[in-house]
Amino acid sequence: MLKSLLTLPLIKGLDIDDPRATSLRKQIIKEKPFLKKIYDEWYREITEEFIDVQAPILEIGSGAGHLSESFQVITSDLVAYSNIQIVLNGQELPFSENSLKGIVLIGVLHHLPNPWSFLREATRCVVPGGKMFLMEPWVTAWSNLIYRHFHHEPFDPEAKDWEFETTGPLAGANQALSWIIFSRDRERFEKEFPEWRIERIEPRMPFRYLLSGGFSFRSFMPGWSHEAWRTFENCLQPVMNKLATVAYIVLVKVK
Repeated sequence: MLKSLLTLPLIKGLDIDDPRATSLRKQIIKEKPFLKKIYDEWYREITEEFIDVQAPILEIGSGAGHLSESFQVITSDLVAYSNIQIVLNGQELPFSENSLKGIVLIGVLHHLPNPWSFLREATRCVVPGGKMFLMEPWVTAWSNLIYRHFHHEPFDPEAKDWEFETTGPLAGANQALSWIIFSRDRERFEKEFPEWRIERIEPRMPFRYLLSGGFSFRSFMPGWSHEAWRTFENCLQPVMNKLATVAYIVLVKVK
């Protein structure tokens, strides 16, 4: 009963892999002030990351977002939504060698059933000196509790392999995937992909995304309170490795 009351009316009864769900996600971001402030913050960071970089920069999984409204990117997704320039699956990129100066993925990598293929393709397509930006779920003591018990996507930090069986583009996932690749299996990543250097990994956001309600639930906080919550989370930096639910990850292609 409580879950039903908190669920957004827009998505009730809608299969997560229904193409309409992605279009509704775009609408949800714009209609939930607290959630939109989170995405706007991520987009500002991306803009700053690539401020001195000229196009082409590819965003994978653009359908639900609005990065292209403030930053020049090639938008792409699995389905030809109105804001999409290229339809692709992320594991086969239709670009020539050294043709991209950057790739952006926000909440996308953990949905790719064969991340090794994506990383190989990214290595082929991104020019030396180019960057890859990711915002992804992260594994901590706190997020372990949240993702295991209060989130619909699979979460398996103990997975032996990076690949996983998929049941659909959004339903299929392993929310622990980025942590597995870039933290638990970092030595393997650095050995298999020496072309990339992990510039930084910043665990963050223990509460704000949860309070926003994400794409499934009503917002638990008004938009005007976002800055106060951001300030509070900044005070938690000394213990962020135990509390973070997502991580800001930047890779640089060095050769």
